[in-house]
Amino acid sequence: MIKINDTLSISPDEIEESFIQAGGPGGQNVNKVSTAVQLRFDARRSKSLPERVRRRLGSIAGSKLTKDGVIIITANRHRTQEANRRDALDRLIAMIIEADHRPKYRVATRPGRAAKTRRTDSKVKRGNVKKLRSKKISGDD
Repeated sequence: MIKINDTLSISPDEIEESFIQAGGPGGQNVNKVSTAVQLRFDARRSKSLPERVRRRLGSIAGSKLTKDGVIIITANRHRTQEANRRDALDRLIAMIIEADHRPKYRVATRPGRAAKTRRTDSKVKRGNVKKLRSKKISGDD
């Protein structure tokens, strides 16, 4: 089992890896060795994750999520296959941890009487400062 946190873990059977050739600089090594990793994780049909985590994981994955509910992560940052495997798995784990985090419930509140008074007092004070800065034009010319 791949441990995500104290309460979550996923089975290695649910993860499918395939190796592809990486693009970019690297010369002959890039052209002949398949070092990039394409990790696939079927989030919708995962038996290891609770329903709420699966739902949030779908929105967090964004463009990495296919129509079938499969998350595809391509890792090609490193030169070795093993480092790219670890990178792809770490990115999946980070996504699942973020999906497991419950956002804090926000209760809408209104400002109290003292806060309203402070706000209006500061507005009046600011208005007075602006009045003092303005030039007074008299009509006696």
